[in-house]
Amino acid sequence: MFKINKVFKKPHYLIIQQNTSQEGQAEKNQEVQPALPAIPNGLWLKCQNCGETIYNKDFRQNHEVCQNCGYHYRMNARERIDLIMDTGTFKEINPELKSVNPLGFEGYDLKLAESREKTELTEAIVTGYGKIHGHNSVIAVMDSRFMMGSMGSVVGEKITRAFEYATSKGLPIIIFTASGGARMQEGMFSLMQMAKTSAAVAKHNQAGGLYISVLTDPTTGGVTASFAMLGDIILAEPRALIGFAGKRVGEQTIRQKLPDGFQKAEFLLEHGFIDKIVSRDNLKLTLSRLLRLHIWP
Repeated sequence: MFKINKVFKKPHYLIIQQNTSQEGQAEKNQEVQPALPAIPNGLWLKCQNCGETIYNKDFRQNHEVCQNCGYHYRMNARERIDLIMDTGTFKEINPELKSVNPLGFEGYDLKLAESREKTELTEAIVTGYGKIHGHNSVIAVMDSRFMMGSMGSVVGEKITRAFEYATSKGLPIIIFTASGGARMQEGMFSLMQMAKTSAAVAKHNQAGGLYISVLTDPTTGGVTASFAMLGDIILAEPRALIGFAGKRVGEQTIRQKLPDGFQKAEFLLEHGFIDKIVSRDNLKLTLSRLLRLHIWP
């Protein structure tokens, strides 16, 4: 008797040919044995948070959120744009801008080339404009796959130009952050982007423009210390890591024990650093309502 997996209605059998020849005398026998079900690779995945097995198709349809525990996996820039923007309305701006190696940092050119090939992006951010439930908006989306979403001179330039475009057109701007911080391979050129993007935010604010910042996992370093936390409205995805330096560095600096989860979105909401935590399936609707409330065309 064979034990049949309940998922499969019928048993599968495999005919195995065995060669039992001895001293030059060949004799072939047939033996019937159960075969393992042929399950395609990638059909299932294991949640890295709760450990439950997830059907990949359901996982994708749920916008890469675990249906069991609600854990939000990281999305790339193109997936995020498809989720948020009305179909066919997004137009990219400044796609031609690419980083160079201003300091001649060893291996940096290779890392840039590898990231471009892996992500099919020119940089760690995609900027453009389109509609969200019919409301016009400028949008910038960081991609953590491209050198961990680090902010170099081109990332800062594209963000600044996105703000300038929004200001000139009288449009709101929404930025989705996902970054490990400033890009060390560009040294001071990278650090100066903190001041540059912050100045662009200030000019947009002075012109009466709306800026919504959406913090996703992870948002750290110089990005957190500049434009990410300067939004008129600051939203975050559940359990997103948000902070400047890591926990160990912080504890060594202040010589105090920091609470568990102090850099998670829930902790920041409780202490007034962000305005609201929004699950991914409600994010587009929330953004469109905010745009409508602020009387944008």
